[in-house]
Amino acid sequence: MIAYVTVGADDIARAKRFYCAFLPALGYELAEGPEGLSYTLQATPGMPSAPPDFYVKPSFDGCPASAGNGSMTAFQAANQQQVRDLHAAALAAGGSDEGQPGFRAAYGPQFYVGYLRDPQGNKIALFSSNPDEPGRDG
Repeated sequence: MIAYVTVGADDIARAKRFYCAFLPALGYELAEGPEGLSYTLQATPGMPSAPPDFYVKPSFDGCPASAGNGSMTAFQAANQQQVRDLHAAALAAGGSDEGQPGFRAAYGPQFYVGYLRDPQGNKIALFSSNPDEPGRDG
């Protein structure tokens, strides 16, 4: 079980604008502190552990933050429309497009996904695999 994910950011205010454009709509609550931003989900009764937290922080070594090559954090949306809406909101809040929302031939027929880069260059996926919606083949 993943406990948390941390990404680095040199400009916390820019990162906050970007992440606040979509994480609250997915149920995340923001706590700010001198160490950066902490986005958390409330634990659901009956779950064996709390859902993972997402942190945005300056680098601990004082060097410029950098995005990992090949790393990505994916956030699950409720449906395809929410993927489109949150992708657009994140772009308007300073993100860059890494792949418009839609189906990909390499993934399952229900996997609907859009890709972004945050202002620091970290790759983010917003996806839905809602079985009640039309799939790629339908």
